[in-house]
Amino acid sequence: MTPIALTIAGSDSGGGAGIQADLKTFSALGVYGASAITALTAQNTLGVQGIHDVPAGFVAAQIESVFTDLAVTAVKIGMLSQPAVIEAVAAALERYAIPKRIPVVLDPVMVATSGDRLISDDAVMLLRNRLMPLADLVTPNLPEAASLLDEPAAVDENGAAAQARRLVAAGARGVLIKGGHAEGDESVDHLLTADGLVRRFSGTRHPTRNTHGTGCTLSAAVAAGLAKGMSLEQAVRAAKAYVSDAIAAADRLAIGAGHGPVHHFFAVWA
Repeated sequence: MTPIALTIAGSDSGGGAGIQADLKTFSALGVYGASAITALTAQNTLGVQGIHDVPAGFVAAQIESVFTDLAVTAVKIGMLSQPAVIEAVAAALERYAIPKRIPVVLDPVMVATSGDRLISDDAVMLLRNRLMPLADLVTPNLPEAASLLDEPAAVDENGAAAQARRLVAAGARGVLIKGGHAEGDESVDHLLTADGLVRRFSGTRHPTRNTHGTGCTLSAAVAAGLAKGMSLEQAVRAAKAYVSDAIAAADRLAIGAGHGPVHHFFAVWA
């Protein structure tokens, strides 16, 4: 059976993050990608120049079209900027994904690499209370974890692990808290699940400014692994290795004048 992953996220016109990064990641990892677009962004490596939200009803229609025809084996969720869209996605998951135990990865996208905010303030708590409990894995970076908990961002590894535990206590079934925003020679991620799994993943921090779309790529890579039947731990480990290699190869590309993308197809072309 062909593994199929559905990404529900925003479009990045510059091609480095969002839907575009997700579909590149799925393809690079041998998974067929389908998509439901939640917002259009006018965006490049320098920043976000505009956001046009897709009506919640049309987001729901896209998801329905995919699920009523394609045998989806994993779902990745990215940018959801408005409360009505969050509610529509949650309702669609409850109708199509949850009854079939299709794994769901939620990347709580809030701020672009450029620093531009991508979600309204009133949507953050709805994301936490309505959507987070439906996901098998939530993948916040340190600022996103802090926003979900309404507390200051962690500044070290112990603080990050503690926030991951608090997110699980708040209703998340699994949390992968990413340490890319921390200091140090290594980037350390912490995986915790409600059923007791605790894992620490450490990787070399690569000195590059070309990290646009890193979070999208990691969550999409986890979803790709789950779509292929990997366990959560296996999928996270494989995704971490893939993203590390994609960041290491990022400077082989010359894309834009700002924060360029990671190299999703490092194994295929230079």
